[in-house]
Amino acid sequence: MNKVLATDLDGTFIPLENHPENERDLSLLGDHLAAQNVTLTFVTGRHLSSVQDAIQRHSLPQPDWVICDVGTSIYHRDGEEFHIANPYVQHLQSIVGEYSTKVVRQKFSAWDALRLQEQEKQGTFKLSFYCDATQVKSLVQMLRQALAEHAMPYNVIGSVDPFNGDGLIDLLPADVSKAHALQWWTKHTGLANEETVFAGDSGNDLAALTAGYRTIVVGNADRALAETVRTHFENCQQLDRLYLAEKTATSGVLAGCQHFGLV
Repeated sequence: MNKVLATDLDGTFIPLENHPENERDLSLLGDHLAAQNVTLTFVTGRHLSSVQDAIQRHSLPQPDWVICDVGTSIYHRDGEEFHIANPYVQHLQSIVGEYSTKVVRQKFSAWDALRLQEQEKQGTFKLSFYCDATQVKSLVQMLRQALAEHAMPYNVIGSVDPFNGDGLIDLLPADVSKAHALQWWTKHTGLANEETVFAGDSGNDLAALTAGYRTIVVGNADRALAETVRTHFENCQQLDRLYLAEKTATSGVLAGCQHFGLV
């Protein structure tokens, strides 16, 4: 049977700042994953260049696959190079049809409350804005209403940057998310859910945390999120497929991988 670790990065696989145990366990985890020939897939909201920066900055093991841009891009690593998964591009194109992000951008160009994010944070299927953090919730509702009125096949995700407090708005193809991309990737690569362990820490991981994989919730995750995930697995009578780590971030991922026999 194949062994797969699919993991969020920030707050999960990447060591927390000033946590030497996380740093030590990252080295151990990397060695164990390589020794057990585990397929490593990063599932993150970051864009590819930001993922590559994180790999270098934190000395992360090289992933075999990267699911990034909030689920709108999938890359496969070949040596030192990452190549876009064209079948996934075609899949997303079939969802949006004639409504490219350029068309959608023009539709909302007059909205003063939205400020376009930097070019490297945009994608073929991802349109990203900054906004006032206090307006995130109301803007998400207004954007969803406007998209529905114009029959544009896009969804809106709003959040607040935990590092600087910026309001963040992402427009993605309808129903697309990190979980959607992970499920597409699992099917595309011929893997069974049983072969994959997913690790996460935050609300934007919730759909993937409850998508049917063996699951690790790291110890630094919000307690309400952890309880929501636990309740889901309890209702499905699958608590044996859930590991609620006591240890934080990387150390929790390592403990979970050991619990599930991945390493």
